[in-house]
Amino acid sequence: MKQHFKKRVQNIIWHFKSIQDAILLPFLIVITLALAVFLLISLNYTEKTVLRNSEEYTMQLIEQINADLDSYIGYMETISMMVVGNPDVSQYLFGDDENQEEMKDKVGQQFKTLIDTRTDICNIAVLADNGKMYLNRGKSALNPNADIKDMDWYKDTMKANGSSVVSSSHVQNAISGAYTWVVTLSRALLNPKTQEKEGIFFIDLNYSSISGLCERVSLGDRGYLFILSEDGSYIYHPQQQLIYSGLKTEWNGKVLEQENGSFITDEGNNSKLYTVCSSRETGWKVVGVAYLDELMKDREGTKTLYGLTALLLSLLAIVLSMFISRAITKPIRELEGAMIQVQKGKFDNQAVTARGNNEISSLGNSFNIMTEKIQQLMDENIQEQREKRKNELRALQSQINPHFLYNTLDSIIWMAESGKNEEVVLMTSSLAKLFRQSISNEDEVVTIAQEIEYTRSYLTIQKMRYRDQLEFVIDVDEDILKCHIVKLVIQPLVENSIYHGIKYIDGKGMISIMGGRSDGKIVLIISDNGAGMEQEAVEHILDQKVPNHKSNHVGVYNVHHRLQLYYGQESGLKYKSVRGVGTTVFVSIPEEERQPKDGKV
Repeated sequence: MKQHFKKRVQNIIWHFKSIQDAILLPFLIVITLALAVFLLISLNYTEKTVLRNSEEYTMQLIEQINADLDSYIGYMETISMMVVGNPDVSQYLFGDDENQEEMKDKVGQQFKTLIDTRTDICNIAVLADNGKMYLNRGKSALNPNADIKDMDWYKDTMKANGSSVVSSSHVQNAISGAYTWVVTLSRALLNPKTQEKEGIFFIDLNYSSISGLCERVSLGDRGYLFILSEDGSYIYHPQQQLIYSGLKTEWNGKVLEQENGSFITDEGNNSKLYTVCSSRETGWKVVGVAYLDELMKDREGTKTLYGLTALLLSLLAIVLSMFISRAITKPIRELEGAMIQVQKGKFDNQAVTARGNNEISSLGNSFNIMTEKIQQLMDENIQEQREKRKNELRALQSQINPHFLYNTLDSIIWMAESGKNEEVVLMTSSLAKLFRQSISNEDEVVTIAQEIEYTRSYLTIQKMRYRDQLEFVIDVDEDILKCHIVKLVIQPLVENSIYHGIKYIDGKGMISIMGGRSDGKIVLIISDNGAGMEQEAVEHILDQKVPNHKSNHVGVYNVHHRLQLYYGQESGLKYKSVRGVGTTVFVSIPEEERQPKDGKV
């Protein structure tokens, strides 16, 4: 039977006078069947893919929201442990009357630092059963019309055996004159003498911080996010008033059954896709809700597109079959052999011999040009990558000087020991900004505003270290702040001015940073009133030097070289200096904004 069928197929094929026609017919039959199957599978697959992509996209969004929420709650948890474990707090609340005012001042200073650090803290307080308390900055009072011990979050805290308790969203009316929607984290306080729970600590996080995180997420025109606690209470819902009034309901039963996953509701035209992600830290469930009719709104258009695509592919199959049937096998096999060698990475001596002046000959010539060009590009790319890696290494070496870091930390320790808390906060904040901008941002190209801010943080630290010996002024035109520049240009030059100029003069040093447009270029000017240089030193300052990690001599060459590597030979640094008067360096780059795809030089 099989042999009979095979002979009939062969007879049909050989019946055609042209082998082109003999190949064309079975080819078209196979293509037509394949396209029909493809069309049906694609339509079904597209719908499933849309749902799956929507689930994955929504899950990614709510996982990020969960991470942000965990960060918020984790921060409050850290604060609670720090306050509860502070002996000054325990001594103030439960100790003898001696040194009470001193302990109270210490507690107040700690609370003030926390409130000043985070704007999303509404209230922070410690209360003892003996009547001692400290609220916020010490000027707040308890609401006389509300008994804090009758509040749900207070009762839950006292049942928690010393663990922290996070409440659902509520209006905090414990503080007189303040009625704000908050989420409260609280922890019982033990009297060290009796080892009994005789007080409570609580901190209120502004509800708008949570709502702001959720409202910035878009899930279509009607989609939204909401958050449930472990017991099904609403932490956040964009239509919270409708929920509380009973005008709107959610599938909370199925949501609470889900750990991490999705389900679809059967509500006709209002069917929805619920995506649930649970937090390991708080137990809260962040739920993304998307309407199916919005996800599938382009379904009819997709069907039409697939139909037209199938038709075009059929026409293309006819044309391609006509060319395929032309059995010019020898040059094709030769070309195939050369391609196999190229696929293995062997580009040498793989040129094919082009015969005649037809399509195959043109293809062979193109293949020869392509292999030659690829080999050339590979060689150039290897050289460029080597140069790129070298400059990236130099850029890293030009970042934060370890001696600067050690001296800054020593200064922070000294100020902390001297009780200069505001200066400690300022210097630590500047150092944190410096690290954040130099380490977290991996791009080699940043805006001029970012570069100026990075330099400002560095100068703020140096000004505090050198005190009366250093001042600085920054005056850069606003219309260039959004333009891009290679990272770490200004700070190394400023560092060079301090350690090789201002450091060696008597009296106060001044560093000036100015910037604007000039003759189609962006020009940044860094000047100082330091020791200055001889003309011979100015002439050789841009020469390549052996790196000296104890100074920043190599930083000048590194900055100049990176600018020229990225913007061309017309860009870079120019120095002017007079011995005993000061030094000025001009940074020049093209005016138009230009940023590479990978963000690196």
